[in-house]
Amino acid sequence: MPHDSSTFRWAVLGPGSIARRFASQLPASQNGVLVAVGSSSAERAQSFAEEFPLAEPALIGDYEEVLASDEVDAVYISTVHTGHARLAAMALEAGKHVLCEKPLTPNAGTSMALIDLATRSGRVLLEAYMYRFHPQTQRVLELVSEGAIGEVTHVDASFAFDTGGRSGRLFDTALAGGGILDVGCYPMSLARFVAGAAQGRAFADPLTVTGSGTLGETGVDEWATAELTLPGAITASLRTGVRLADPQSATITGSRGVIRLSDPWALGAEPTVIELDVVGEQPQRLEIPAASPYALEADALARAARGDGVVPELTGDNSLGQARALDQWREQIGLRYPFEADTADIPTLTGRPLAHGSVQSGPAMTYGSIPGIEKQLSRLVMGCDNQMNLAHATAMFDAFFEIGGTTFDTAYIYGGGHVEKLFGQWVRNRGVREDVVVITKGAHTPHCDPESITRQLEESLERQGTDYADLYMMHRDNPEIPVGEFVDVMDEHLRAGRIRAYGGSNWTPARVDEANAYARANGRAGFTGVSNHFGLAEALDVPWAGCVHATDADSKAWLEERGIALLPWSSQARGFFTGRAHPEDRSDAELVRCYYSDENFERLARAEQLGGERGVPATAIALAFVLHQKFPTFALFGPRSIAEMRSSTLGLGVELTAEEMAWLDLKSPVR
Repeated sequence: MPHDSSTFRWAVLGPGSIARRFASQLPASQNGVLVAVGSSSAERAQSFAEEFPLAEPALIGDYEEVLASDEVDAVYISTVHTGHARLAAMALEAGKHVLCEKPLTPNAGTSMALIDLATRSGRVLLEAYMYRFHPQTQRVLELVSEGAIGEVTHVDASFAFDTGGRSGRLFDTALAGGGILDVGCYPMSLARFVAGAAQGRAFADPLTVTGSGTLGETGVDEWATAELTLPGAITASLRTGVRLADPQSATITGSRGVIRLSDPWALGAEPTVIELDVVGEQPQRLEIPAASPYALEADALARAARGDGVVPELTGDNSLGQARALDQWREQIGLRYPFEADTADIPTLTGRPLAHGSVQSGPAMTYGSIPGIEKQLSRLVMGCDNQMNLAHATAMFDAFFEIGGTTFDTAYIYGGGHVEKLFGQWVRNRGVREDVVVITKGAHTPHCDPESITRQLEESLERQGTDYADLYMMHRDNPEIPVGEFVDVMDEHLRAGRIRAYGGSNWTPARVDEANAYARANGRAGFTGVSNHFGLAEALDVPWAGCVHATDADSKAWLEERGIALLPWSSQARGFFTGRAHPEDRSDAELVRCYYSDENFERLARAEQLGGERGVPATAIALAFVLHQKFPTFALFGPRSIAEMRSSTLGLGVELTAEEMAWLDLKSPVR
């Protein structure tokens, strides 16, 4: 039948008790209509449709059938927590907007991957914290932002209940059970909303999370508390549980008064009351009429879908910050689910095999080669040092591989060896060892000697679950040891097949020349690459002892003459080109010490000017400068999120002329 464009057509996926609340309130929305229900159980789907009659096309089926329909605009997902990500990914890829019950996914890594997919799909993904859209919450946040209770100092919030037993999804670790994810997420979100409102923002992420609690006999958190510190010197105390009843409440304390809520989550159908007590004034009871928060969140998604795609009250960044905070809370009490273990076989977000170069959301990856390594190296090299759990590592590495990344930089010391294990597990899970180039580093001070190299290399290979490194880099040099001893041990490992090529990180040109001269004279393999600091900003100093930069004119000339591959670290000058650096801002002592000079600020100004003309940030210009050198370069970068990674790749699409290169490097006054 013809579609009335004024209506917004919804399907429910997972027809359980929460879905019943949604379906019962949807008629109160401005233009939402329920047209379909999908379930893994045909019987449950049919029963739901009988309880909540569907508008045309009145589709009842499994998830795939519902998502295949062109007569569904959006889906409401209310399965168990562990079912959210896969269903939401399926829906987004099918072109549907998604309202997904909280938590969006069980952890920040999976949430990050899902939010990234939503961004690429051009569809709205909204985490269903329905109480955020209730007039009571809207008014509370207005009072906070208006300064009604002065400077906010503390938030106290609780959502806990006693189930009376230990059966069902809430007590199953395989289904992400427990109180923190199920209802503890409410007080956590309120603390973040309030701290944000106090500073004129939609949310603020906690600076610290300290938690304690009780893990029950099934392994889930049955009671948990958390103490937060938030920006603006705000603190928060949170409580949650599934085997201990604590009154649902919230109290916001400020320098001039207090806001009290006896029904903070607005779960009932009755009017609510905000108690506002301000020093020296009569207490106020602000009555809030009954509302339909599930309908209100449906309207928010529909507006975004028909507008700019943004729900300002609850953006993807907001949901990702929430997921990180909940991860921290669970980590504090020692709760990690079996599917998050460091040895877990975590599937891709979509469930399909990982496909190299399958995602082109920005400029195409470019490649180069290094003697001794048969595989092509991506010009961007993913640093494996910012991933502290397998879910996060999996999301990051999957995303990099999907945009065409092949090369990963690991080191014996990163995360005390933990990150090497995470990387190795990802490689095994994906079966991509022969598709990736692995850089392994060792010989870091104070263990910078040939004996340590052998021990550390063997341990690194064991951690990674592989028998060779594509490229081994000595992380530091030790001038007190004759260079030939380093060459000999590297040549030994190369001939034994444990490495394919080698080089040095933070080695001076003179020592590299000496090493290669020794190699030629003694029939040994020599250096094929160096990994020193290099970038558009000239280094005035280095951040760590033993580091070597190659940003001076002599080093650049040496690199051009030798034609040796450079794998530069900190090519973005530790944030100098991100907007952090201002001559008057000297709060970052390291940034000031290493990069603050009139010449570097002129380079920054020129990068910003050229970036403005090209429609890219200055960081993209800085990266393009590195990639356009006359010697081969492979830029190391260490993004902490997929969004950061995608932003970094913008430099791949920037072409620079020789004149522009000279102008950026202050070698020419004009371009």
